[in-house]
Amino acid sequence: MKKNLGRFLFLLVVVWHVEISASTYKWSATANKTSAKVNEAIYLKYVCEFSDPSELYTIEFNPKRESDDYSLRLLKESEQIVGNKRVNSYEFVAFAKRSTSLHFDFNVTMKETTQESIDSTILGRDNAQEAQFTSTTQQLKTLVVDVSKVESELVGTFTMEIQKEKPTVNAYEPFHMQITINGVGNFQALKPFDFQIEGVKVFSQKVIENLELSKDGYSGSWSQKFAFVSEKEFTIPKVTIPYFNIEQNILKELEANAINVSVKKAFTKEELLDKEEETQEDFSTYIYFALTFLAGVLVGKMKLRKRAVPHAKDLLFQQKVQNAKSVDELLILLALEDSKAYSALISQVEKKELSLREIKSKILKI
Repeated sequence: MKKNLGRFLFLLVVVWHVEISASTYKWSATANKTSAKVNEAIYLKYVCEFSDPSELYTIEFNPKRESDDYSLRLLKESEQIVGNKRVNSYEFVAFAKRSTSLHFDFNVTMKETTQESIDSTILGRDNAQEAQFTSTTQQLKTLVVDVSKVESELVGTFTMEIQKEKPTVNAYEPFHMQITINGVGNFQALKPFDFQIEGVKVFSQKVIENLELSKDGYSGSWSQKFAFVSEKEFTIPKVTIPYFNIEQNILKELEANAINVSVKKAFTKEELLDKEEETQEDFSTYIYFALTFLAGVLVGKMKLRKRAVPHAKDLLFQQKVQNAKSVDELLILLALEDSKAYSALISQVEKKELSLREIKSKILKI
């Protein structure tokens, strides 16, 4: 009888210890959808709730960020005390790469130490070692999302805006345009535009992304600037971008109408002799554009009238300066005339230290 009673008490203690250990923390896992499209954002949340402040526990949770089926991005990680209980949460956004049944089956490692081990480390005792941990690996709840393919790599909700100047310029005066796409989705699917227009030099700036990760994907804007230079009128072709609209669950298109640019004749044939070839180059600032335009095109392809006497040439340049209607136009004139001689002035213009009137005044005094 005593033997049976002792065995009973032993089993009771063991069961009681296991229950206390198991109740120390509890994990939960949720996904905001059970079906999705390829490249659509999938929001995942994992929460560990402790029964107390649980200062003796450390969590190691580093799920695989890239696989053949998905890309995973950490959205937010937090730890807080709620009702004297510790709560750790991990929020992720996944993007499916292909049509499949996607399984998110992650493991987490719970590392537990003792107060004595912590005290020894903090107090720096002579015989102190690094804090000792007991590690336990746990598989979290598997989340399943069925992924289907759509006829567009760009998925989300988007709008497109075209910012442009009045479509009337002088010959070799740049016509500026900016394409901006706003919305929420996988902006990474967007590719830089490459305009090829006969008789037109196209200068394009690198894409500027102002994006922030959200539950629904990347939110913000994607933009690219352009400068078009020609001696005759031209048309910028219609822009069309297909995408799958998540809210309406249909394939749609972002569209911008073609732009007809009228070009006024500004230079005589004696001033500019050779015809330019079509090309496209990148620029990071307008100064770079002006210098590139000079070095890559005008120096190699255009020759100043040889029979013009220096005095007449100076007068012609001064007249052009006086008639310039914008800083951009003056920059081209400076680059055409002598980029080295005007390098200091160009630098001041780049820093936006001078107004149009001040620039003209300085040029005419040189």
